[in-house]
Amino acid sequence: MESVDKLPVSAWVSISLSRGCRLGRMFCFPFAGGGAMAYFRWADHILADIELARVHLPGRETRLREPLFNRLTSLIDTLVEELIDWIDGPFAFFGHSMGALLAFELARALRHRHGLLPAHLFVSGFRAPHLPPPDSPFSHLPDGDFLYRVRQYGGIPSSVAQHEELMEIFLPILRADFEIMESYVFREKSPLECPITAFGGLSDPKISCQNITAWDIHTSMQFRTHFFSGGHFFLHNSEPLLLEQINLQLAGSMLKRP
Repeated sequence: MESVDKLPVSAWVSISLSRGCRLGRMFCFPFAGGGAMAYFRWADHILADIELARVHLPGRETRLREPLFNRLTSLIDTLVEELIDWIDGPFAFFGHSMGALLAFELARALRHRHGLLPAHLFVSGFRAPHLPPPDSPFSHLPDGDFLYRVRQYGGIPSSVAQHEELMEIFLPILRADFEIMESYVFREKSPLECPITAFGGLSDPKISCQNITAWDIHTSMQFRTHFFSGGHFFLHNSEPLLLEQINLQLAGSMLKRP
């Protein structure tokens, strides 16, 4: 197991050390309005030889006082610089919703700038990026209208929605994250030379099964889909089943690498 003092120091990443001999890392990217804590429990259930690297974005959790990003291009540029020192062996990316978009575009940027590719890309709860968004832009709407649209995704816990002080903190984060997705412009590039597994919720009101299967054109290698019961945030209720599928694919694409 790698010792803590050999790890880079960064506000962007927190590592849960592998429970065996480290053979790779899986980086997890947060969904809109969320943070790295969403993946805190995963460390105990991911394959023993894989380190879990939770990505901390500015403006939330321990980085609450830092400015938020609201454009994908500048965030990806920064992520490339901040994460490159953490990529010292085989790695995989997982992202849910906005996190899937971050993982995809970061994989393309790392390929272009450093010749690096993840051993596996896991995308969850987000349409294939070449498809049009499911909604017209609404991040600019007044608070009440904006929150009404966000609630259609089912991502705001009632304990937060009913707490005025928490919502004052939460609202700017949500707006900035939805601006990231709404301002995104897909640019045609060659498919990634890494396997992609795309996950979706069978009852997701925004992202259809067809939106998920359409990810297949973005890889020149193996592509799989897996669907779970639940809506847009199926990953909460289906967490054990989701991690089972992730572990299965990691065992094939990362641990068996020569």
